Amino acid sequence: MKGLSGLYVTALAEQWRGGLVLLGCSVLESVPAFFSGRLVELAVDRGFAAGKTSAGVGWLAVFGLVAVVGALGSRLVWHQLGKVIEPMRDVLVTAVVRGVLHDPTPPRNTPDASGVARITQHVEIVRDATGGLLVQARGMVVTMVAAMAGLFSVAGSLAWLVAVPVVGSLALFACLLPTLARRQRIAVLADERTAEIAGTTLVGMRDVVACGAEPIASMEIFDAVDRQAAAATAMARSTALRTVVITVGGFLPLLLSLLIAPGMVASGTLTAGAALGALVYLATTLQPALRGLAATAGTVILRLLVALRRLAETTEVPDAVDGHAVPSDARMTVRGLTFGWGAGAEPVVRGLDLDLSPGEHLAVVGPSGIGKSTLSGLLTGLLAPQEGQVLLGGVPVRDVPADVRHRLVALIPQEAYVFAGTVRENLALLTPSASDAQLLAAAEAVGAGRLIERLGGLSGEVGHGGEGVSASDAQLLALARVYVGPARIVVLDEATSNLDPGAEALAERAFAARGGVLVVIAHRLSSALRAGRVLVMDGQETSLGDHPTLLTISPRYAALMSAWTTPTPTTV
Repeated sequence: MKGLSGLYVTALAEQWRGGLVLLGCSVLESVPAFFSGRLVELAVDRGFAAGKTSAGVGWLAVFGLVAVVGALGSRLVWHQLGKVIEPMRDVLVTAVVRGVLHDPTPPRNTPDASGVARITQHVEIVRDATGGLLVQARGMVVTMVAAMAGLFSVAGSLAWLVAVPVVGSLALFACLLPTLARRQRIAVLADERTAEIAGTTLVGMRDVVACGAEPIASMEIFDAVDRQAAAATAMARSTALRTVVITVGGFLPLLLSLLIAPGMVASGTLTAGAALGALVYLATTLQPALRGLAATAGTVILRLLVALRRLAETTEVPDAVDGHAVPSDARMTVRGLTFGWGAGAEPVVRGLDLDLSPGEHLAVVGPSGIGKSTLSGLLTGLLAPQEGQVLLGGVPVRDVPADVRHRLVALIPQEAYVFAGTVRENLALLTPSASDAQLLAAAEAVGAGRLIERLGGLSGEVGHGGEGVSASDAQLLALARVYVGPARIVVLDEATSNLDPGAEALAERAFAARGGVLVVIAHRLSSALRAGRVLVMDGQETSLGDHPTLLTISPRYAALMSAWTTPTPTTV
């Protein structure tokens, strides 16, 4: 929690200019709350009560102008809100995505419903709650403080009496916060659990029906929904109690004023204008502000704290670079690497030993589903080995600080990522400092030169969701993006599967000539012919060697090559 809270606070602190603007807006917003009762007092005592109607109307007109100033301050708050909130949200989304990618037991071949819930629910809760604090809670605190200060300036003797129930209700409300926070957390976890169970069941509905497990799946979902409903009910009870406490604290001062003020006016302790001004402070400013602050604190602050705590359990906050965790070079060493999807599952990688030095080009081949993509996740640190280790420059790859690892190792998956923006922004994603000449040279090297021209050059636009860009175009953009980047170890996980054989060969040769380590998860066996070494994955065991050697020692490799090179008979 401390790491994520620090990240959250730091992200907000970086927007200090917007914070100063909000502070200025708060001063403007507090003007009506401070002067309202005083202006009413002046309108009564120096105007209407003194027989000077025009003076009384004049003071009320000033009251109206002051209200306009406060409204201007409130409006400016909304204008500045996005400049403070959105950068903080981006930081949290990045932390959540990093945590999902580094999950040691990720869902296999199914969407990560829990991860989606964290981004679409918990991060948005933090975003909305922070906005609520900067707009509502801040405004309520400013209004309440200004109103109390104005009340003491107008009717100090009365203010001391009504301040007691206000302070008492706030204290009692503070005592209720731990229970509210605990029940809010239970409700959040129940929501996430329901999303996870429902998402997993719906994605696997075909298998559920095939196995006749509909009743079991239904009961599991019903149980989750029942737990979610019970958590929501408990939270509602606590909210109701909070409302009662604050309502009493808001109305009791007003009731005391109505009972005490007439006697003080009769005894001359308080003027009629001061008594009316005090009621204005209490009825129109302090009491609504107190209720609004309690409602905001009981909802916004609790949701913020619970959401931050939940995110802290599942996100990865970047660590400071530890000198002992920085790899000495781009050499990769694999020893006894074993991994299976589940404790009782048959390992898809078993006891693998492998050494990769800069300048090496390795192709990984094997039947579909044998574990080639799993190996790419292990080599890049996205998956944690069950046994053995993967060392990057002598350091376990998952112990390398994320920012260092991302500079040294790049993985290009089959589904290439492009985003709405210019071609330049897509190519320079990993290397923002790259010049146009470097970007164009990288595109030309991997065979994306004509694509860049067709898209309108580096200033051309890529549509939302990759609109206007085919799957092969997206792969070329991803290849150029990594080529121009700093990574010294590049893993192509069927990253050229949508390219034709000629384009695939051009891209692979470009990365091989680029230097560093190149690992190609082969889509076509022609990739094995271009590699210096080939790793054959065959379930129970693996074979490693060059092409001629593997044809002799690996029946699986020989069979794959034979099937690939033998023409398929055609039917006339």
